[in-house]
Amino acid sequence: MNKKPVIVYGASGYTGRLICEFLREYNVPFIAAGRSVEKLEEAMAKVPGIETADYEVATVEHNVEALTEFFKGAKVVCNTVGPFARLGTDVVEACLNAECHYIDTTGEQEWMIEMRDTFSEAYAEKGLLLAPSVAYMHAVGNIAAEFCLEDTTVDSINAVCIPTGVPTVASTQTVMDMARNKQYWLENNELVEIVEPMAHGHEISVPGHNATVMALPWGGGSIPLWYANDTRVNHAQSLTGFTNRPLMRAVMDIAANYNANLKDLPAEEQEAQLDAIAASVTPGMPPRENRTIHRLVDRVYGVGPKSQVCCTIIGHSAYIQTGVVQAFIAKRLIDQGPDNVGFQSPCKAVGHRELYGALEGFGFCDMKVEKF
Repeated sequence: MNKKPVIVYGASGYTGRLICEFLREYNVPFIAAGRSVEKLEEAMAKVPGIETADYEVATVEHNVEALTEFFKGAKVVCNTVGPFARLGTDVVEACLNAECHYIDTTGEQEWMIEMRDTFSEAYAEKGLLLAPSVAYMHAVGNIAAEFCLEDTTVDSINAVCIPTGVPTVASTQTVMDMARNKQYWLENNELVEIVEPMAHGHEISVPGHNATVMALPWGGGSIPLWYANDTRVNHAQSLTGFTNRPLMRAVMDIAANYNANLKDLPAEEQEAQLDAIAASVTPGMPPRENRTIHRLVDRVYGVGPKSQVCCTIIGHSAYIQTGVVQAFIAKRLIDQGPDNVGFQSPCKAVGHRELYGALEGFGFCDMKVEKF
């Protein structure tokens, strides 16, 4: 039985290491878990102040049985091992078996729908939280949407996320998988497939930028899923546009290449070729983010029949924010449990004002709400 309340699965990766950093900030004991002791110890050695953390390193095989036994005794599992459509289901099932809350960093919409439909009810019956996409993208948009929804006349959400930076290898693999998956927005209380989501870029105006930024549905996003069963919301759309325009064009080109040359290949061959493309786009682990360079804008319009509310959150350091969001929610789950159980958004899990307060408290963002 584990004696640490939190397990960071995939702790040797870029995001996993950041989660461990902020678990240390919150004085939460944790196990840094993965497949390689050497990689885990190397990653932990780079965590600022790690000598004051209450943690241990452990390895585990990636299968339901081994993970179930490994997770027993923990309260929360922070999963960063992706792509999640390939590797995440075993972890979700193991957490349910071991009666742990589950949070991860995915943005893979079709997989999240599958997890919701397969596991949400069982998690709820055990009083457990199943919360995918507990990460900067799209959790900050979730916060902004909830501030808009404080106006009870709002019934539609239109969100845009504008990061600056380069995705990690794992994130880029997820982006590659977008090319072969259906993508959905919420329309009239139903998830409706987006037609040719990666064929045409949306030119959008962004605070702080004179030129427009190109944006895409980016897999459809988590926001439409979180509000699909919310009686407050009839419509929800989400766009993402990196300020690196060549990167956005490259994503569109990859989608076109997939449709032209890869979509009829066996799944394993598709994955191999898409992974090779991902590795060429992001050849290694990126350096730690710099707040003077890696700036972020999240803007959500909440619209009703006779009202409009705009919430804009300005910040920096997307991956580091993910570390804060994961660690804060893990601590809240340990201390007092979730506000809601089963498949939930980060804000439904712990409260949007509380989650925003955690990010603001570490100096990562500022917010403005305007009503029209």
